[in-house]
Amino acid sequence: MDILIGLLIIAVGAFCQSSCYVPINKIKGWSWESYWLVQGVFAWLVFPLLGALLAVPAGHSLGELFVAGNGFNVAMTVLFGVLWGVGGLTFGLSMRYLGVALGQSIALGTCAAGGTLLGPLLLNLFFPEMGALESLTFAVISGVVVTLLGIAVIGVAGMMKANSLPEEQKKAAVKEFNFPKGIAIALLAGVMSGCFNVGLEFGKDINFGELTDPMFKTLPATLLVTLGGFLTNAVYCLYQNFKNKSFGDYAQGKLWANNALFCALAGALWYSQFFGLSLGKGFLTESPTLMTLSFCILMALNVTFANVWGIVLKEWKGCSRKTIAVLVLGICILVASSFLPELLK
Repeated sequence: MDILIGLLIIAVGAFCQSSCYVPINKIKGWSWESYWLVQGVFAWLVFPLLGALLAVPAGHSLGELFVAGNGFNVAMTVLFGVLWGVGGLTFGLSMRYLGVALGQSIALGTCAAGGTLLGPLLLNLFFPEMGALESLTFAVISGVVVTLLGIAVIGVAGMMKANSLPEEQKKAAVKEFNFPKGIAIALLAGVMSGCFNVGLEFGKDINFGELTDPMFKTLPATLLVTLGGFLTNAVYCLYQNFKNKSFGDYAQGKLWANNALFCALAGALWYSQFFGLSLGKGFLTESPTLMTLSFCILMALNVTFANVWGIVLKEWKGCSRKTIAVLVLGICILVASSFLPELLK
């Protein structure tokens, strides 16, 4: 029963993340770099900080935790957050050229596999005595393979869409639709975004041990990763503000109430995926296989709900029944990938 509860919590977080780009459509009068930076303040600083505070027992502080002999792990967690930030930037571009459904599918699928496998591999490189590679069991590898299969099937549906619709119809759903360019960016975004889970692996012991509730143990590491990601995004967005002369966006006082509200909502929805991941893992402690695969499961469910939003937003409008059937098959495979590893262990 605990495992089912844990998976449901992760699923709720995935649904929230897949919905986070909807509020962005309500932002008015700001360039991309301006609203991306402001929503990042909420998504990568404010809400992660509030979440991390839940892991701090009475009489202690976050500062105490980050300087308590964890210097190397803290630095590595932030470093991989910086690398993940590159994925975050290109992630947004992948949806710009492919749409919410296909962009998230390709990027998050690559992220799911890379993040799950790279964490134990790099941990083993730095700390071989931890035996991190032991977590990559047959069941775990099978779960990753099935996830990639589901992503590949959805990718086929995307190619069928790109080949079947006239250019005008593709542009109607996604204004800047560009399949080759979008695929290249989405793959880069996925590889770099996988660094998020690598950062979580390096930071998994940055907590107060038994004093921290198991459901909140990964939240301090999440804050460190998102802090690193914020640094990458802030540098790029401020550079774009300078290049495009868009600093004036921040001076439009009449727009701040509306835009800050929807940026905060987008940030809260985005952070919900990792808050839900932490809470969900607290219920998966009896299954080492699902603990290792939890990040992969989250990404697979993100893709599932992203495609649901893609259907709602009419990104697949005009496609043949065959294309839709392939899309649905891919979604079903992704859902199955969340449960299959537990059956194989």
